[in-house]
Amino acid sequence: MEGDSGQSDGSSYHVDLVGGYYDAGDNVKFGLPMAFTTTLLAWSVIEFGSSMHNQIENARAAIKWSTDYLLKAATAAPNTLYVQVGDPNMDHRCWERPEDMDTPRNVYKVSDQNPGSDVAAETAAALAAASIVFKDSDPSYSAKLLHTAMKVFDFADRHRGSYSDSLNSVVCHFTVLTQATIASQNSSYLDYIQSNGHTLGADDDDYSFSWDDKRPGTKVLLSKGFLEKTTKEFQIYKAHSDNYICSLIPGTSSFQAQYTPGELPPSLSPLLPY
Repeated sequence: MEGDSGQSDGSSYHVDLVGGYYDAGDNVKFGLPMAFTTTLLAWSVIEFGSSMHNQIENARAAIKWSTDYLLKAATAAPNTLYVQVGDPNMDHRCWERPEDMDTPRNVYKVSDQNPGSDVAAETAAALAAASIVFKDSDPSYSAKLLHTAMKVFDFADRHRGSYSDSLNSVVCHFTVLTQATIASQNSSYLDYIQSNGHTLGADDDDYSFSWDDKRPGTKVLLSKGFLEKTTKEFQIYKAHSDNYICSLIPGTSSFQAQYTPGELPPSLSPLLPY
């Protein structure tokens, strides 16, 4: 029998962190991969929602389950973003159902004193992308998502630092700027990209797309601005996108991505709701 779990998450820290998704096969809620997954779910609806037919409501519900949690994590305290619930070391030593877990539900956060612009910027990207998903179906919720996304981006930009040594915080800045520009149509974000893109990872070709480096996907989105609106400043991103896409196509004369023989297990298991 399945049941509720984590119903007191955050309570010992006087904050409500119930909801969201567990990561892979454990009972920990990691903010960065959760936000990345939410961003991609949102863009799948933005791009392909018209083909989802009777599944569109399920897709929106899956996104909202995450964004409801991310909203709480981002607004519980000023200049603070809650980014993790659960002790990974203790959790990974045992295998148990979420309903039965007895491991510590420690809460971790980033703040202006201890910044984490990688996870903060990805959270802002998720909220901004989701705001586009709900723009027509739930305008008030969409506005709340966009407003919070802009505040979280400002937090990530003003208090720079990497939450994890394995991640490059400036990559996520470039990513979230694209989401914010598209969601808000605010020219200040466009100006920011044009002024700072070269320092945020926008100049070089990239040949991998993952939860800790989304630059190729970001450049594809910016390429649409050039192709659909003839935004000349975005022409360089089309060139980068062409190179990335061509690298994935066997037999191209340009740089060719290397494929492993046979198959590999998925690098990221699906996030688990509760």
